[in-house]
Amino acid sequence: MVWNAVKPERSPEVIVRVEDERDVVTAVRLARAYGMRVAVRSGGHNWAGSSLREGGMLIDVSRLGGWSVDAGSSVALVGPAVRGRGLAGALAGCGLAFPVGHCGSVALGGYLASGGLGWNPGVWGPACRSVAGIEVVTAGGEVVWCDERDNADLFWAARGAGPGLFAVVTRFRLGVHRLPAVIVRSAFVFALEEVERVASWVDEVAAVLPARVELSVVLGTAQGGSGRKVVSVTATCFAGSRQEALGSLEAFAACPWAGRALERTVEGPVGFGALMDASDALWRRGDRCAADTLWSMRELAVVLPALAREVERAPWGRSLVLASPAPPVPGGGLPDMAFSMLGSSYVAAYAIWEDAADDEVNAGWLRGAMDRIGPLGSGHYIGEVDLQAGASRVRRSFAPGAWERLGAVRARWDPDGVFEPFPRGGWEVG
Repeated sequence: MVWNAVKPERSPEVIVRVEDERDVVTAVRLARAYGMRVAVRSGGHNWAGSSLREGGMLIDVSRLGGWSVDAGSSVALVGPAVRGRGLAGALAGCGLAFPVGHCGSVALGGYLASGGLGWNPGVWGPACRSVAGIEVVTAGGEVVWCDERDNADLFWAARGAGPGLFAVVTRFRLGVHRLPAVIVRSAFVFALEEVERVASWVDEVAAVLPARVELSVVLGTAQGGSGRKVVSVTATCFAGSRQEALGSLEAFAACPWAGRALERTVEGPVGFGALMDASDALWRRGDRCAADTLWSMRELAVVLPALAREVERAPWGRSLVLASPAPPVPGGGLPDMAFSMLGSSYVAAYAIWEDAADDEVNAGWLRGAMDRIGPLGSGHYIGEVDLQAGASRVRRSFAPGAWERLGAVRARWDPDGVFEPFPRGGWEVG
């Protein structure tokens, strides 16, 4: 039930592996009859194992993986267990695309419920923005359809509530997008000591690059076995032609510090498969992992130097920090949904190690690093936040108004508390 090799010491009373929507209805009604609280797992690699709670019923929807695509109307109907790589491949065959997660092994259920920080965000926005409707089984064991007209409050909650969602999503209706004709990646790798000037440049170039260019920064260890700590900056452009892509990347290519780079690459065209290969290579099945996130209203030039010092102290060489400027919001603002973008820059830190004997030192490194940069933060991303780090982590993953509204919607749709609420520090629930 947990992808991470670090297995939480939590165990449900019963696991129900459903085959279809009828099984979900039966499971929810059974749990209700026996007074068992319900949690839901769709698959993928949630680091914290948020679906695994102590006691109650775990409904495993990892077999609800079908999909269908209507290319004419640019609509896809998908099950919660569909993985990003599978959906991307199916859509590409129709000339379409969707902002799937950066790692191809991520299942859509938890990813979309948490908001979905995926590919091409400046044009497509967070993935939940492209969710047009959902079919759910409610706490009462009823099947209902939710969209902006029908059961709009539950639809609002399902786009961002993450592991606190109080229903089982059995089907998503997605608005899909035209597949970019060309995807081109350009990257610089610098010594980690260059982080201050590199981060300042990233802030500057992010302000002038077109929305079709996605910027990402990695603080970690160079590939190839040298053990050297580096800062890598990658610009991924989703364009209509290679010429348009290279034009869009001109400001990035003109990096004033290019002469100090250890490496400089330009590659393309590439497909979504190649993009996900690069991400999947960072996390391997069997790894022991811990993760945490931070939104900040401060520039990367302020946030990244502090994190570089933490990366220097990481007890295991594969641990890393991912960061990016918050992308522009398509259309000037997010739709009305629980997902809350809480800063102008975003950071996700990962401790990655192999030996169970090193659990305490690696998890402690991550917790300490994120606590030390905590004063720079304005919130968290519910999809990858360290849920064991305290109750404030959950509350600060939502805008204040969204947090209050989420409680009100829960009270309407799950007044008897059939579904487990958000886990708090130490996995106490309430």
